[in-house]
Amino acid sequence: MIDTSSQRQALADRLEAAGAVRAPAWRKAVEAVPREQFLSSGVFLSAGVGLWRPVTAASTDPAEWAEIAYADESLVTQLDGHLTSDQAAGPVSGIPTSSSTVPQLVLEMIEELEVEDGHRVLEIGTGTGYSTALMCHRLGEDNVTTIEVDPDVAARADTALEAIGYSTWTVTGDGLLGLPRRAPYDRVIATCGVRRIPYTWVRQTRPGGIILATIGSLLTGTGLAKVTVNDDGTAEGRFVSHANFMQARSQAVTPIAGDLSSRVAYPKTERHAVTAPTDLDEPMPAFLAHLAAPTAQVLRARTGDGAALVYLFDPDRESFAELKQNGDEWVARQGGPVALWDDVERALCGWRDAGQPGITEVQLRVTERSHSYWIGDSTTLRWQHPLY
Repeated sequence: MIDTSSQRQALADRLEAAGAVRAPAWRKAVEAVPREQFLSSGVFLSAGVGLWRPVTAASTDPAEWAEIAYADESLVTQLDGHLTSDQAAGPVSGIPTSSSTVPQLVLEMIEELEVEDGHRVLEIGTGTGYSTALMCHRLGEDNVTTIEVDPDVAARADTALEAIGYSTWTVTGDGLLGLPRRAPYDRVIATCGVRRIPYTWVRQTRPGGIILATIGSLLTGTGLAKVTVNDDGTAEGRFVSHANFMQARSQAVTPIAGDLSSRVAYPKTERHAVTAPTDLDEPMPAFLAHLAAPTAQVLRARTGDGAALVYLFDPDRESFAELKQNGDEWVARQGGPVALWDDVERALCGWRDAGQPGITEVQLRVTERSHSYWIGDSTTLRWQHPLY
């Protein structure tokens, strides 16, 4: 086995230079924890559109494997909820369902968590276990509880953690509903994306404790929320950055499939769009679209003559919007009880009128019944999401 101490040192140098590592204790954790240990089943590297090339330590030159393991990128470790690289004979298609997150984001989040000696941390989404190991190094294994919904992923993470001397409290099950017996926690960190912070997490956090989670539903429309739990059982805070994680499986939506044209055959209204749907390719507009239509999905297609189409479908509210490009303009057709594109456009126009504030201006409040979001004093930039 190759000695990767120099790669760990170099990674710590890069993370410190980027501002992702600030505390000496976290730098020591990066230098001590071997990332390659948490990639024992191999990784999938992109091999073109929709294809993934399996790479394992056994099939790769040790120096090349070390370079892959310490690359500044997320490394896909599972496809379609079951397939790992050591089970694939060649390039395969599939949807990533587990990964080792890019180290910079891992450390930025851990630093944002503001942990102190003696704090007890609950991690939602063990994944490979690399971030778990970093926290065990800093806080001690007895102060870290981690939850992983996939038993195979959890087993591999446990094996890797034990190999470097950690035996933390691992819970296999639904991190959105599970109630580990060690609560209340000082800190809760979710290394998976959620459409909302489950109130269960608030209940498991002591007053004054911090919850850090990536909220959003559209692919690019997500943000890292940091909230502090109050004495009255609510939690308040703001978004600290844009961030993107794979969705928690219990909150993942079922993709819209089938004949899309038949789903939009009977619109109630048709008008010229004030805002082009291509704006949703940018992070902040996409995040605002999530706030305005939190249960909607966005799909892109083309007509037979090549015109661009963008669809919004909201199965929960039985509503849709179809936007079709017509030269330099877009035509919006909408159906169902909710005018989805009206809601999205209202948010985008209000945001522009307010001077296009960044995601760090978005505040939120979590109660047992709802999430509230707002930007400044604008009545247009306020959203209420009931918790069902």
